[in-house]
Amino acid sequence: MTRYIDVTDLSHLVARKGVTTCLEQMAEYIRQDYLRWHDFEKCARVANHSPDGVIELMPASDANLYAFKYVNGHPKNTRNGMLTVMAFGALGDVDTGKPLLLSEMTLTTALRTAATSALAARYLARSESRSMALIGNGSQSEFQAIAFHALLGIEEIRLYDLDPQATAKLAANLAGYPGIRLVLARSVAEAVRGADIVTTVTADKAYATILTPEMIEPGMHLNAVGGDCPGKTELHRDIVERSR
Repeated sequence: MTRYIDVTDLSHLVARKGVTTCLEQMAEYIRQDYLRWHDFEKCARVANHSPDGVIELMPASDANLYAFKYVNGHPKNTRNGMLTVMAFGALGDVDTGKPLLLSEMTLTTALRTAATSALAARYLARSESRSMALIGNGSQSEFQAIAFHALLGIEEIRLYDLDPQATAKLAANLAGYPGIRLVLARSVAEAVRGADIVTTVTADKAYATILTPEMIEPGMHLNAVGGDCPGKTELHRDIVERSR
């Protein structure tokens, strides 16, 4: 039989295990898969763009299993009380083509995105990193904050968003996590100044420039989550060209 995991099932699982445990275990699974990168048949995501958003299909497989994720990105949805990102996925048997699993992937994507960011920073950021600027304070930013605190020991997080209400909501949600010190910044430049890690999590479907070269200091680790497909940028071109 094909198993099905809905949002309620996954929410109960995360509540039982704890968000931090889920992030840590997910990061380890991702690390193990990166170690067998060449086992996977991969292709670029297939994206359907519209004026207000994008719908993407992400397939991958190895010799045993085939999987895909359907995910959207529609920033305007929040005006109608809907999520910006919604997703579902499927897992199938390569030998027979039998669908083994259908699953919600909205909450899964939120966890996986944060786990991947923290995993990359574990290898690329300075080991003594303790501060992070978090630009864009929507729902994904909360997962990013928790992941970087739990997996890297980030203690200070500077928050900034064009929408002060988003920052206030994020600060309230993170207030219950011990060991995280929050700083509310008045601008991107103020949040970034002196930060060990800079995470941008913006959702606009636009060629926006969130970080410019004069903001970047030697040794900063940049985690540009929102610049995830053509038509969406967060980093000035000169930052990318001078990085190593």
